[in-house]
Amino acid sequence: MRYRVKFMQGDLSLASATVEAASEAQAREQASALGHAVVAVVREGNWRAGLGQRKHGFPVVLFCQELLALLSSGVSIVEALETLAQKEARVAIRETLQGVLTQLREGRTLSSALQSRPDVFPPLLVATVKASERTSNLGEALQRYVTYANQLQGIRNKLVSAAIYPAMLIGVSSLVILFLMGYVVPRFSHIYEDMGDQLPLASQIMLRWGQWVEDNGFLLLGLAVAVLLALALGGGRRIAGVLARALWRVPSMGERMRVFQLARLYRTLGMLLRGGVPIATALEMVSGLLSAALQSRLAAASRAVREGQAISQAFEAHGLSTAVSSRMLRVAERAGNMGEMMDRAAAFHDEEMARWADWLTRLLGPALMLIMGLVIGAIVVLMYLPIFQLAESIQ
Repeated sequence: MRYRVKFMQGDLSLASATVEAASEAQAREQASALGHAVVAVVREGNWRAGLGQRKHGFPVVLFCQELLALLSSGVSIVEALETLAQKEARVAIRETLQGVLTQLREGRTLSSALQSRPDVFPPLLVATVKASERTSNLGEALQRYVTYANQLQGIRNKLVSAAIYPAMLIGVSSLVILFLMGYVVPRFSHIYEDMGDQLPLASQIMLRWGQWVEDNGFLLLGLAVAVLLALALGGGRRIAGVLARALWRVPSMGERMRVFQLARLYRTLGMLLRGGVPIATALEMVSGLLSAALQSRLAAASRAVREGQAISQAFEAHGLSTAVSSRMLRVAERAGNMGEMMDRAAAFHDEEMARWADWLTRLLGPALMLIMGLVIGAIVVLMYLPIFQLAESIQ
């Protein structure tokens, strides 16, 4: 595989090179063996991907990684941003960096400069940087955000990988069924049209469907194009929202979705609390991570915390904890390490979700194969059933 390696040269300027390696670690080792101070290693094709990739194309996570590498080398924040802006070939990204740099030269803090571009820099990063400015540990804050983003991306990749095989199976089987019903069955309907009522009822229904498809082919094609256009223009998100709300009503599936969102909530809160953000502020910032139903619960829990109630009690009273996380939060309140314990609770539930996704994939794959096989087999049998009956009558 090909990897693009970004490294820092002797004059503190950034450069990049492409290497062939079996893994990211091997690519990093190859670059380090040449005496390069490696900043980032990304497989080609994924350079712009990741949680930090915003709609406008600014690679937030990569920006944090490169800035962290420069600051760790003793470069000042202004010099680091100048270096990043100078090496950037994309105009939009370079202008964004220049805007941040200009505000720093005017005497503003880095957090306020980032906050001025909410379309580029997420509020979590801004809050983390702002908290670090009180203790002058910007490097630690950037490392914390990068770790947080990579962890979330890893969880998302696991869930996507678990869904690929069932999605491919459904897609291929659907195409086969469409081919049979849209092309093969109409051809068989012409062969059997003289047999009339002598055909089995199920075969008659299927062959009439085939004739209707043949007679209205252009109408169906137009509807298919209209559906694809609607999905491309944003209808897919609405459909996904409807499906998500429907899954929430399924007891077992809804509970899993709740645990997944709670794990993301705990991980984000853990990052903010370890960065020095007050709990009340952190709770306000993370509300957008949850679904509408859980957002109202979080708002109620936030009010309870501001009134002096313990976090564990507020979360448990408003359905924002599980048996495991509730116990962990109570221990954290006694030990005074709430941020660290939030991370541990998130890790526990992430592992639980990964095991559940793996089990569901193992179960769903054979079940889908069985269902699709039965559907395709039924179509084929109903097409050939009149021939079998005709052969029996001749004998």
